[in-house]
Amino acid sequence: MKHPLRIILRGVTNDQVDPSVDVLKATALPLLKQFGIDGESFELKVVRRGMPPGGGGEVLFSCPVRKVLKPVQLTDPGKIKRIRGIAYSVRVSPQMANRIVDSARSILNKFIPDIYIYTDHMKGVSSGKSPGFGLSLVAETTNGTFLSAELASNPQGQGAAVLPEDLGRNCAKLLLEEIYRGGCVDSTNQSLALLLMTLGQPDVSKVLLGPLSPYTIEFLRHLKSFFQIMFKIETKPCGEELKGGDKVLMTCVGIGFSNLSKTLK
Repeated sequence: MKHPLRIILRGVTNDQVDPSVDVLKATALPLLKQFGIDGESFELKVVRRGMPPGGGGEVLFSCPVRKVLKPVQLTDPGKIKRIRGIAYSVRVSPQMANRIVDSARSILNKFIPDIYIYTDHMKGVSSGKSPGFGLSLVAETTNGTFLSAELASNPQGQGAAVLPEDLGRNCAKLLLEEIYRGGCVDSTNQSLALLLMTLGQPDVSKVLLGPLSPYTIEFLRHLKSFFQIMFKIETKPCGEELKGGDKVLMTCVGIGFSNLSKTLK
């Protein structure tokens, strides 16, 4: 693009299908910064929350223009140093968020003391059109890797009612599962990292991932058919250095894509 992007998106902000705004804000933005997309006007802000089926959420996203993406070497995930999270509730009792926090902490406190889960209860217009609640958790490592997990309640009128205690516990277990899978990028953002590596400068980029998700495997096929680019895939079995699940080291040379937008005289 020629000018920095500033866009307002409306609709559902948190559901059970796609990565929520909170997770993208906590994991995708730091990942983009690793590739050199950064600046003062780089932010993702939740103005209103919208739960399905009614939606009614609003998000402000602004992003600066960069000419090229820089290659990355993300091979050491580091150790988990802190866990942060947001328990949100809209159009239900504010107590729901507190119950989620208590149950999630009951599991995570056994592993690490530095845990802070914010409660976010939006009222009135900023709470969207449908009731609901949920939790997103993010574990940060010493090397600036972010691993995330999230859960949201069932949409109004669909499925059985979810207890906030169960949701908190299950989300904590999902985060532990994500930490077990490990890697320098969590399973939600694997495809984003691979796309940015592909579009980078004609230089070698490496990233260590946990087990590839089915979505990522399909995405690699798209990258091959679209950019004719193949990744070198090396499996790294878990051992003394790498704990948890078996890891995959993905290596590629970028195609040297650059921002060609020029002002026409």
